[in-house]
Amino acid sequence: MSHTRAFPLNQHLISVSGQDQLNYLHGQLTQDLNLINEQQFLWAGHCSPKGKLWGAFKLFKHQSKFYLLGSPAECEASARELKKYGVFAKVEIELHQSPKLFGLLTSDFSATCAQFEISFSEEQNSCAFAGGVALKLDESRLVVLLNDDAELPNNIIYENDATEFEEAAILAGEPALNSDYIEEFVPQMINLQAIGGISFKKGCYTGQETVARMRYLGKNKRAMYIVQGDASQPVEDTDLEIQLEDNWRRAGKIICQVFNANANTYSALAVLPNDTQSDATLRLKLSPEQLVSIQPLPYSLEDQ
Repeated sequence: MSHTRAFPLNQHLISVSGQDQLNYLHGQLTQDLNLINEQQFLWAGHCSPKGKLWGAFKLFKHQSKFYLLGSPAECEASARELKKYGVFAKVEIELHQSPKLFGLLTSDFSATCAQFEISFSEEQNSCAFAGGVALKLDESRLVVLLNDDAELPNNIIYENDATEFEEAAILAGEPALNSDYIEEFVPQMINLQAIGGISFKKGCYTGQETVARMRYLGKNKRAMYIVQGDASQPVEDTDLEIQLEDNWRRAGKIICQVFNANANTYSALAVLPNDTQSDATLRLKLSPEQLVSIQPLPYSLEDQ
């Protein structure tokens, strides 16, 4: 019996290589590039000069290249901006729109690693193996990037629909921006500091002044929340409303969402005022019959 299900991921990849790759990216991203190696991936943001995010990425290194993994909209925006300034450095920047990328859900982490012949040490969350590279998200979830000539092991259950993996990412509070929200939020508004995606010690990078001001002057008034509700049919929206006595008022924006038909649940990540009460009554603006409630985040919103 297989312990592992594989889901095709609709994500893109940016690769950065060349003599100046580390220094160039260090001046572009919110993360300290010196902490990234082939055994360690970290989250990172890529901001505009005004400190607004082009994307939030899983940043890892494989075969002497840096990779940024994110949504199609994030990767397209970030690759465009990286290439714009990359002409002044010795770097090669490439956007990979159809990588062989799979999300794995497992009930037995060790058995799944054995199926792929992956070997993580206790400290590792990134690991190269014969077929490619694997990123450990937690004890039940991995992301696997396969080489062009590699295939999934035969004993893996392949699922055509990635809904369950996307739902798990939402419930883990992992940010992802769609095309509506590129260059809209500063990193703290999508909790990037809480998942270790911002270095406040690394020195200058594009947008750093805004990011630092949000932290040290308490300017940030928004945060990302997990919301969920029972649902009998697919619903999609961009806005949430909050109930205040007998009235409904605009509350915030939904940045990613998923409907799980098997569990009849709607789950989403939403950017709301950071003083929103955990017991607030919320609904979707365009589907007002769809009520949702705030779920606990699996991490603290304090800076890591």
